Amino acid sequence: MKIKSIRAFPIDLPAHPQTEPRSPSRSREYDLCRPVNRYTKFRNGEQTPAYSNWTRPACIVTAEDGTWGFGTSLYAPAVVPIINDYFATHLVGENVMATEKLWDMMVRLSSAFGASGLTSYAISAVDCALWDLKGKLLGKPVYELLGGPQKDKIFCYASGFDQEWYMELGFKATKLFAPWGPEAGLDGLRMLEELVADTRDKIGYDVELALDAWTGYDPEHTVRVVEMLRPYKLKWMEDYLPAEDLVGYEAVRQRVPWQTLATGEHWYLPTPFAAAAGKRLVDIFQPDVLWCGGITAAVKICHIAEANNISVIAHGGMNYPFGQHLSMAMPAVVWGEKSEGVSSPGVPLEEMIKIPGTAVIKDGYLTPSDAPGFGMEIDEAWIERVTV
Repeated sequence: MKIKSIRAFPIDLPAHPQTEPRSPSRSREYDLCRPVNRYTKFRNGEQTPAYSNWTRPACIVTAEDGTWGFGTSLYAPAVVPIINDYFATHLVGENVMATEKLWDMMVRLSSAFGASGLTSYAISAVDCALWDLKGKLLGKPVYELLGGPQKDKIFCYASGFDQEWYMELGFKATKLFAPWGPEAGLDGLRMLEELVADTRDKIGYDVELALDAWTGYDPEHTVRVVEMLRPYKLKWMEDYLPAEDLVGYEAVRQRVPWQTLATGEHWYLPTPFAAAAGKRLVDIFQPDVLWCGGITAAVKICHIAEANNISVIAHGGMNYPFGQHLSMAMPAVVWGEKSEGVSSPGVPLEEMIKIPGTAVIKDGYLTPSDAPGFGMEIDEAWIERVTV
């Protein structure tokens, strides 16, 4: 069976909850600690990075018999042309089942301008659509094609600031985002400790707590934060340095050897994960299936991790079916993160689903759909509704 067509286009995937929140989400009270916060106009709300307003791309790969698979990622204005004007021209006519070959072709076709970054988002969308298509043609869920199911269900944690609501939903682990970075000085450190201490008071010590700095720290600030928060028993410290700063990651590893460290959502393709594994820079890899190069890349990353006794938690893996199926199949994946679509207090999680057919977390655990492909219950009418 050959590829008949590949088509990418911008979409919008809003949630449509029916239940009115009983209180506003506390997430609205905080900003992310971002590298660009070094500059005042991005800290005070005067400007936000333009990418935050970019739409999401969809990718449809259609086989000769008319069966199609769906994939997505981020940053449609940049990603859609890469797929339509470049990858599609070379991949149409190839065997739809040859996911390894097709992924390798996309990476090698990108060598002139680089396969990481925005190109990796394009590769991810195409690759996920191919895996969805392969599952539909074979009548199998993707996690079975990957060798699973490896586990009965996936232990999940919720990321955000509404920890009391997450506990009510049945989560036994949660993650905070650090709102302040080096630019906030001592006041930022004080406010961060107050936030973490208040969260610990609310959830106790029978619930795991992690902290995510979204690449907004430097090595010195990371060490200060980790040492300051040691009494609060963080499960891990996440994404504390810019993705490119491998030397900085090595320095932090040496200075706080007792702290579990995690990163990887902004590492693209398997190469940086292999480099990090060789020096044991972190204890947990966190690739995003929709960013790192798709299912094919994520499987390679999981194998690197498993060979080096490193855990994997797919970034936002429980948000969409793609990460759910990877997590169900791979032994290296130990937990699942719900970050996008975590509901405001009082709103059931099932009302926050953005792609019909996506499995819902119940009492802190998730089991993916066993329908063919990624189990998404979407048709051409749904595609038309979400296209922008």
